[in-house]
This record gives sequence, structure tokens and C-alpha cells, in this order.
Amino acid sequence: MSPELQPLGEAIFEATQKAFLKLFENGEHYYYCVLLTTGEALPPCIAAWSVEALERLVNERSIPEEEIPYYKYSFADSPYYAFGYEEYFRQVKQLFEERDSLMDYNNEEQWDKEYNLRLAAMVYAMKKLDETGIFALNQVREQVYINVELMPPDDTDIERALYFNKAENIEEWLGIFG
Repeated sequence: MSPELQPLGEAIFEATQKAFLKLFENGEHYYYCVLLTTGEALPPCIAAWSVEALERLVNERSIPEEEIPYYKYSFADSPYYAFGYEEYFRQVKQLFEERDSLMDYNNEEQWDKEYNLRLAAMVYAMKKLDETGIFALNQVREQVYINVELMPPDDTDIERALYFNKAENIEEWLGIFG
């Protein structure tokens, strides 16, 4: 990892790890764990779905069977969207604020370089988390879709999904977004 990426990647890793560990204390069985950012690569937050949370949502809203897959992978509908953000992501927000705003770049090359660096830091953090075994705490890792996703989604989400997960383990997600 480049020296420029190191502090940002480590801060994202630590914040994300703390947020997921706190969330996993509820003992639910998670199948969707993502780090989210905007198309401008602003400071990320987590979102997650568990089998139990989805079941509660389906029952509370009387969601028809054919619509469940769309809720199942919707960060916006997740009860755990931005979980732990205020508590754990302060240093991450500070590091992002210390960097130049993407709006300040006059040319596409500078913008792309900074954007890609920020996304690389997020990918590094999620990969490192995965390697610690965190996503297998309450469930089998192969049953958990992990990714660094953009809001709104774009095609690079699919590339990263296939980087983090085996295609056969995320067939349902790929069927919706792929």
C-alpha cells in the first residue's frame, strides 16, 4: 500500500471494524455487509442486512414475495444504514476533510487520481476486514455478500463484488444488479 493511502486505509479499517463488531453483538445472521460512499468518494459508512432484520421488514410492511430481493440488498432500506457512523468514523471524516475536495480539481486526471485513491483505501479496509474473519462471526462467510458500493450504484460495484465474493455465492445479487 502506498504511503499516501496508508493512513486513510487504516483509519477506514479501524472505524469499519468497530462498527461491524458492535453491530454483530446483536447476534443476528448477516448476509449483506457493505462500506458505502457517494459518487464523489465522500467519507464512507456501513450498511448491513441480517436475515432477522429482513424478516421483520417483510412482516411489518407486508412486502410481496416477488419484491423481497430488492429490499434484501437495498442499503437505503437497511435498518443498519450508517450504523456507528457518528461514534466510529470521526477520524475518517477528519482525514477526508484534510484532503483536497474533488470539486477543487480543475482537470479530470487529478480528480480521477484522488477518487481512485479514496476508493482504494475503502477496498483495502474491507479486504483487510475480510481477512480477519469478521464476516464469519455470526454466519458462514460464503453466505455474506461484502463490497464497497457507490450511491448511486454503478458498474464498478459489480467489479468489486466479484473481487470480494465468489460469483456462485452472490448469484442472487448478480441477478438483480449484474
